[in-house]
Amino acid sequence: MNRLFKVQSVISKPVGWSSIRSFHSSSANYMFEKILIANRGEIACRVMETCKKMGIKTVAIHSDVDKNAKHVNMADEAICVGPAPTSESYLNIDAIVEAIKMTGAQAVHPGYGFLSENSRFVKELENIGVTFIGPGSYAMHALGDKIESKRIAKEAGVSVVPGYIGEVDGMDHVIKIANEIGYPVMVKASAGGGGKGMRVCRNDEDVKIGFRLSKQEAKSSFGDDRMLIEKYIEHGRHIEIQVLSDGETALYFPERDCSIQRRNQKVIEEAPSPFMDEETRTKMGKEAAALCKAVGYKSAGTVEFLVDHDKSFYFLEMNTRLQVEHPITEEITKQDLVEHMIRIAYGEKLKIKQSDIKIHGWAMESRVYAEDPYRNFLPSIGRVKKYIRPSGPGIRIDGGIFEGAEISTYYDPLISKLITFGENRKNVITKMKRALDEYYIKGVNHNVAFLRDVMENKDFVDGDVTTDFIPKEYPEGFQGYKFSPKQIEQLSICAVFLRFVEQHKNLTNSSNTNRTSSISPDILYIAKVENVRHSIHFYPLDNSETDAGANGDDSSRFMVQFIDQEKDGQVIKEFELNLVDATPQFIKLNIGGISHRFQIHDKTSTSYTLQFHGSKIPVTVLSPEEDLLFQYMPAKKTVDSSNSLISPMPGTILSLAVNVGDKVVLGQELCIVEAMKMQNVLRAPKDCEIKSINVKPGQVVSVDEVLIDFK
Repeated sequence: MNRLFKVQSVISKPVGWSSIRSFHSSSANYMFEKILIANRGEIACRVMETCKKMGIKTVAIHSDVDKNAKHVNMADEAICVGPAPTSESYLNIDAIVEAIKMTGAQAVHPGYGFLSENSRFVKELENIGVTFIGPGSYAMHALGDKIESKRIAKEAGVSVVPGYIGEVDGMDHVIKIANEIGYPVMVKASAGGGGKGMRVCRNDEDVKIGFRLSKQEAKSSFGDDRMLIEKYIEHGRHIEIQVLSDGETALYFPERDCSIQRRNQKVIEEAPSPFMDEETRTKMGKEAAALCKAVGYKSAGTVEFLVDHDKSFYFLEMNTRLQVEHPITEEITKQDLVEHMIRIAYGEKLKIKQSDIKIHGWAMESRVYAEDPYRNFLPSIGRVKKYIRPSGPGIRIDGGIFEGAEISTYYDPLISKLITFGENRKNVITKMKRALDEYYIKGVNHNVAFLRDVMENKDFVDGDVTTDFIPKEYPEGFQGYKFSPKQIEQLSICAVFLRFVEQHKNLTNSSNTNRTSSISPDILYIAKVENVRHSIHFYPLDNSETDAGANGDDSSRFMVQFIDQEKDGQVIKEFELNLVDATPQFIKLNIGGISHRFQIHDKTSTSYTLQFHGSKIPVTVLSPEEDLLFQYMPAKKTVDSSNSLISPMPGTILSLAVNVGDKVVLGQELCIVEAMKMQNVLRAPKDCEIKSINVKPGQVVSVDEVLIDFK
């Protein structure tokens, strides 16, 4: 027996995924007794939830670095199938087949990504009599392969994106075709998805780089490096139709709008689309269903379209698997898509009709990633030291990590999917903002601030978005939330309150028996937020300093006065402050009759890092004496890195394009760093000469590590 395999029985634990209902149960039979989930992270956990509901035992596979992962702990059995690299574990067909044989699993659910659209894997399962919970190998090849699906769609009369229908077989060929189509073009992998193996190219030089990198990414992510090329249609909407087919009956579901994308990877999705009308929805749905019938498709799948400003639509591709964003379809139709997949794979016919699929309200999904939005969304690795998820009516979390989990360079940095649902789009956006404000994540950087910012963008709120939304609205990248003067006042009040409570607590706990008085009833503080400075008088009402921060009842009342020190302490404005609720991580204050929720991340004796409206910001609170002394503090020296190439992310050096002594020009490729299965070209920041190279191909590097020095 392969020494990499280790079977462990584990106790199935609840995952807090309770908002989805038991939508459809067509039989009292459990059907399959045991299913192996050939995936990891949140999608493996998601599939296990439905299996548990149906009374089916589950088997998890994992790499050696994932041995303590959430999906491993949820499963009834778990088997290690290899080391961390995906090619040696989650893409290792031989090892996974051996795991199936060892555990006696009768079926395999592939989730999304990895082997979910690998026809060779399906054939291997067919050969050993194990059911693949998805389409058969023929349908998968016919529709899951982007090249073949375009041929079928065109023959079926479906409008397709202009392009070359076939595999491009080399650099000269792809450049020739690109010029025939006309720029801009999209070079992308025939297999897989998730934004990997895809590049928008606007000239020949872009094609040379994009073709090479996309081909390498596709090989690494999907084990298939075949490429195609098509016209890139700008200012369109990415709208997709969920389908469900049992080989005879093909049903279509309301559309999902996935237009908000970054590097061709979806970030925020919603269902239905604010752009669609019933006529277009029905027409797209019927074409998607017809495509399934053309090949006798059996399972869930998604047909993706690009929709123009006049609602003309073009077939892009079909994903013959469960999509990342499937929860929003579940929430507006009250159907469990995973359960339908399992029942169809077992041989059952659909028990629902097209007329049963109706739209119930609105749903939206935000993908919460471990990445740094302030550094061009570069992936962030490390241990999740603190993790508190939002909860409440109309909120669903599909997640695959827990507090203490490790985010590594080997896999997608998805922390969780946040889904909100309600009666209309406005209501769902309000819930999404509140839920994002409730995320508390320490240990890794994350994109919550960016997601929160999008929720307040006028075009987004109006539903006026295309696939160009992020480049158009954030041309210089995400620069952080722009706090208004009023919000800066609220941040100042929160920090002053925390300083007051801390001082009171220290004084109360003091062992100095000679202390004769409590904290001063009238304190002046200097609060500094960004470049804004406020002088604030803060004092308790009704002797409530003795209860400050204790119970949050009506006795915790304070007066906050903003004063002008240049006008003899004249009061500019004042607010009554009430403590509503407090934990070590959160504090809720009622300021002038309006409640505000703040997160507390880090603190020193004179400063607090608060998170407000999704964004972290340091606030300094000083006494007048401390403020005077701070003027004499030496300025922090900055490190000159202008003569070095610094790694912007943790990852692995794939290749070096230069040698010591080479003279390079601005923008010239220096090296490629792979992180989370994405390949990133690092370029020369100026015209210079290579002085030294500090890394070699295959070396693992950390963020901010010096890779190359310049003369």
